Amino acid sequence: MTRILTVLAVTAALGFSAPAHLAASAAPATRPAPATVQTQMDRPLVVGHRGASGYRPEHTLASYELAARMGADFIEPDLVSTKDHVLVARHENEISGTTDVASRPEFAGRRATKTIDGKALTGWFTEDFTLAELKTLRAVERLPQVRQENTMYDGRYEVPTFGEVLRLRERLSRELRRPVGVYPETKHSTYFASIDLDLETPLVRQVRGAGLDRSKAPIFIQSFELTNLQRMRQVDGVRAPLVLLTSATGAPHDLVAKGDPRTYADLLRPQSLRSLAKWLNGVGPEKNQVIPRRSDGTLGQPTSLVADAHAAGLKVHPYTFRNENQFLPADFRVGTDPNAYGKAVNEQVTFLRTGIDGLFTDNPDTGVVARDEFLGEG
Repeated sequence: MTRILTVLAVTAALGFSAPAHLAASAAPATRPAPATVQTQMDRPLVVGHRGASGYRPEHTLASYELAARMGADFIEPDLVSTKDHVLVARHENEISGTTDVASRPEFAGRRATKTIDGKALTGWFTEDFTLAELKTLRAVERLPQVRQENTMYDGRYEVPTFGEVLRLRERLSRELRRPVGVYPETKHSTYFASIDLDLETPLVRQVRGAGLDRSKAPIFIQSFELTNLQRMRQVDGVRAPLVLLTSATGAPHDLVAKGDPRTYADLLRPQSLRSLAKWLNGVGPEKNQVIPRRSDGTLGQPTSLVADAHAAGLKVHPYTFRNENQFLPADFRVGTDPNAYGKAVNEQVTFLRTGIDGLFTDNPDTGVVARDEFLGEG
């Protein structure tokens, strides 16, 4: 019954009629509870994307701590589940690129091919390991050819649990004498629910246990899917601000799986934003959805997304800002080395001028400098 209510709630929020067989078999869905956590900020947020992943292997406690010490307002753990239903911080549940699992002979038999969100992947998956087993692995740099300096830290850090991230956040808030926020993302929620390892139940329990589901708590919860966000708001009664992540292409997997034709682009249209704002607090678009690039790779003119979202009462936190030339618009690159740093501060100031409410960056110190420069313009 809970799943039926969730499907009904999502389809209603998106402006669709629920399938007749579901509508007939379910009790009327209640209106989603509005968020009560404070989302008004006095300056744009700097979110440490996977921590300070430009300087340390991503999703390690070292990466998160460095991000906070560089001035990030929030640290961002992506969450997946272990076999024994413990949330851990990895960008994907396939971990061959971010841990040393492929070099561990004792786990050679765990290599598998699975279909995740409609795509076949071969590798090692967190849901096939207990937490104790996963803790024997060590993190490695995901982009060793781009960030060769980070490889000196390979093998030094564990895969952290969400609980460890929350305790780190609390400690850093005390030591830095300012709130350090946490911005968790649920990864592949539909997939994990299908194997009876839903991410939302332990996430909600831990967020509440840490006292973060209350007014003015430093937290946002994000996802590329709608159903799990809707469940947290309506079924679990979560008050924390919820953010829908979007991509410049494609559609949420949960909608695709249900035959819902809407794409991310559709969800960002003004009418849809107004509907989503009844229970969401923000959107996290790919940065090209805020300012697209021209055919020559240079930065174009801003879209209306920021104004449309603000008109609906939604925050806008685009991703991902990185310092290396290969990730920058052509007119902000310096030299021809794709891995050399370009004019990343200039790019971020340009985006801040559109009115965005924050940004995700692999280099939090760069984000802080860009924000200071932007605020100094006023």
